[in-house]
Amino acid sequence: MTGKRVLIIEDDVKLAALTAEYLQDNGLEVDLYHSGEGAVERVLSTRPDVVILDIMLPVKEGTVICSELRDRYSGGILMLTARDDDMDELLGLELGADDYVAKPVKPRLLLARIHSLLRRLEGNGFAGLQLIELGMLRIDLAAREVFADASLLDLTDSEFDLLHLLARHSGQVVTRDQMLREIRGFEYNGMDRSIDNRVSRLRRKLPPAAAVIKTVRSKGYLLVAPPAANGGG
Repeated sequence: MTGKRVLIIEDDVKLAALTAEYLQDNGLEVDLYHSGEGAVERVLSTRPDVVILDIMLPVKEGTVICSELRDRYSGGILMLTARDDDMDELLGLELGADDYVAKPVKPRLLLARIHSLLRRLEGNGFAGLQLIELGMLRIDLAAREVFADASLLDLTDSEFDLLHLLARHSGQVVTRDQMLREIRGFEYNGMDRSIDNRVSRLRRKLPPAAAVIKTVRSKGYLLVAPPAANGGG
């Protein structure tokens, strides 16, 4: 199952790095996050296939994060617990976790659990239910619709695909080569301006308050979505 994306939310930086290295060596794409603060937003903006979530995190515990995610995220949640206590595992499962692994983590066991979870999720067809939320933006992957606050944006198929790609990598530079490979299926030759033209058209349709596509010179593009205003309806 190469190419599947895993987000590890773990405040033990060394453990997270070692775990990520093992998973990457076995064909998974891995992102790291080291705090409970902002963890829900990170999951919803990047939409990994599986979240590996430590129970004991600074600012916000993993059980709280799991509870907040479950109705908004349809990927897999695998909890990590350091306590030799069934209560952690039962609480995590009751709050919506799909599986758990006790620390100290055995990399081969963790990899096997991830693969098992991915197979179950694929059997349930979860990918078609995903929703990306970035501030005021809501990207419905099943309906292929984008809302800025409550307004439906009129996007072409190619504009939707471009925004989806940028949103998956929100806050990170996406190169023209990445865009061409994912959207049009061929490599960037240094001369093709089709992506630049699509970005220009998409920019005109995005309300600045909802999202801004920034140009990073000689590299590519970056999507920045300000947080939604409190109390908005």
